[in-house]
Amino acid sequence: MNSSRSLRQRRVTATIGVTLLAIVVVLSVIVIGQLPPAAASDRTITAPLMDGSVGEDDGLIHQEDQISVFDQTPAVANLDPELLAAVREAAATAEQEGVRMHVNSGWRSPAYQEALLSDAVERYGSAEEAARWVTTADNSEHVSGDAVDLGPVAAQDWLSQRGAEFGLCQIYANERWHFELRPAAVANGCPVMYEDPTADPRTQR
Repeated sequence: MNSSRSLRQRRVTATIGVTLLAIVVVLSVIVIGQLPPAAASDRTITAPLMDGSVGEDDGLIHQEDQISVFDQTPAVANLDPELLAAVREAAATAEQEGVRMHVNSGWRSPAYQEALLSDAVERYGSAEEAARWVTTADNSEHVSGDAVDLGPVAAQDWLSQRGAEFGLCQIYANERWHFELRPAAVANGCPVMYEDPTADPRTQR
């Protein structure tokens, strides 16, 4: 009798274990499915571009690198001076609060931007879908030095709460890493985000 009870208990325990595992798998699929393709990590949408067509002088930051906002690499040094000053001030404050910030992508040459766009078209299957993530060189705020992609996720979360204090605002709802300088945000808060770059009038110039 004790043996039968023990067997039933093992079966119940096994059933519960399988059910919990199934729930975890389903929830994982749901959460991952809600993330846009480029947001599955804290990385910006950058291709490795290992063919040598672009390099550090074009603003390339390799995905394994964690470039400090105080670095002098072209991706950082060529940013708009006021934007860079705001990013560095925010990074220093975040660091004091235990949050480290790094640059995933900053200034880009026109050649680098066009290479990213070509990569995005191949990755997403159409120019229309790619435009939700990468603009042309003529319309890119990265090429002009007016945008910076920051990471990791902890820094992005910190900036979503504190960025306006420094005039740093997330511009696109689908790009949590992309920040631009909006000086008026210090007093008025950040403006409403565009859904993605295709909704930004600047990309239609």
